Amino acid sequence: MINRRQFIQTSSWVAGGLVLSPFLSGCGAGELAFGWVTDIHYAQAPVKWDRYFSESREKLAEAMLLYNDGQMDFVIETGDFKDEEPIPIKENTLQYLRDIEAVFKHFTGPRYHVLGNHDVDSISKTEFQSVIRNTGISPDKTYYSFVQKNWRFIVLDACFRADGVPYDTNNFKWYDTSIPEEQLQWLEMELARSKEPVCVFVHQPLDGEGKLFVNNAEQVRQVLEGSGKVTAVFQGHRHEGDYKVINGIHYITQKAMVDFSGMTNSSYSVVRLSPEGLVTIQGYRRAASRILERGTAAEWVKTV
Repeated sequence: MINRRQFIQTSSWVAGGLVLSPFLSGCGAGELAFGWVTDIHYAQAPVKWDRYFSESREKLAEAMLLYNDGQMDFVIETGDFKDEEPIPIKENTLQYLRDIEAVFKHFTGPRYHVLGNHDVDSISKTEFQSVIRNTGISPDKTYYSFVQKNWRFIVLDACFRADGVPYDTNNFKWYDTSIPEEQLQWLEMELARSKEPVCVFVHQPLDGEGKLFVNNAEQVRQVLEGSGKVTAVFQGHRHEGDYKVINGIHYITQKAMVDFSGMTNSSYSVVRLSPEGLVTIQGYRRAASRILERGTAAEWVKTV
């Protein structure tokens, strides 16, 4: 176990010499803070592609300790929560899911999940949903929304094939990912009825084209942009991380927690949202720290 001072020393802001530490200063008036992790890929499986699957449980435990100490409003993981062995055994896969959910449950406040492609590689969505819990959300909902401190948060499920069939126990290719029409209509309605500014969470990214991105990402972006209410989209899947601003919306992809060995190679963040729309991301271990101002110009963004 490490103490709070050691946690603070792992922040990429501290490593970069930045004096400001919003974690230490606490939430300002009307500010919201949440913990964000992605691509944990926990399994007792051999190392592959620099993914140290078995180390992810300890890495996540460190993040949960920090989040409890920092009194986050909620925590969220944006997909690929668990993984599996090279030759999958369903009961083992479900046990890895139970084991990593048990660590996630150490956070004492609201907790939320986003479906990733590896979450349903050899199990069904129903089986995944039967193990995890999203606070205040029905277990049958894989896309949903919730409100905290005058912000609306929308969780999308891009684990559908282009033909609209949901991912289910190896019936898909990882690069065939889309948001089907029914979910798009739901998204439009959620945005239309929202009286709050919005942040969106999704596993497969929406800010580009190609195998790593949602097939109909441009269509989804048009819905987000048309609402005039979306401040930021938080994404996983691209393990190296990324950042773009497209038509006034920030698209932040966090580095994967599973990559590389050792606690210093973990990746997790504290995100703060101000009433004025300022997005402050304090990255820990390998995660990037950013201050993202409202607006459309990329030069308004500071990467620390």
